[in-house]
Amino acid sequence: MAVKRADDYQTRREHLKNLSDDELKKRFWELAEKVVEPMLELGYKNTTPAIERSVLLRMGFSSLEVKPIVEGVMKKGLMGKGAGNVVWRLSKKLGVSVREAGIGLSDGKYWDEVDKLF
Repeated sequence: MAVKRADDYQTRREHLKNLSDDELKKRFWELAEKVVEPMLELGYKNTTPAIERSVLLRMGFSSLEVKPIVEGVMKKGLMGKGAGNVVWRLSKKLGVSVREAGIGLSDGKYWDEVDKLF
């Protein structure tokens, strides 16, 4: 047995009926931005060790190399900065490749330099 829904479309669209196409498009994008904004904010402010490992893996490091880097970033309280960002900034500061900087961190080197990055 199907339940018939009361059609209230005309009532719900009352506040929109006098808007032009351009005004409707503008309203749509304003509302879309309002919906997406909290998700973007969460993405910028929150991360997890799994996400940071994934980023480093995509940067070309092996899972064995990634583990000590992420652990070091966590110990330094820099998870919010991003492990990939830490490696990248360190490489720029030292004038070496991203790979060299990451391997150094994985081997326990350069952590004193990381303190000076942020």
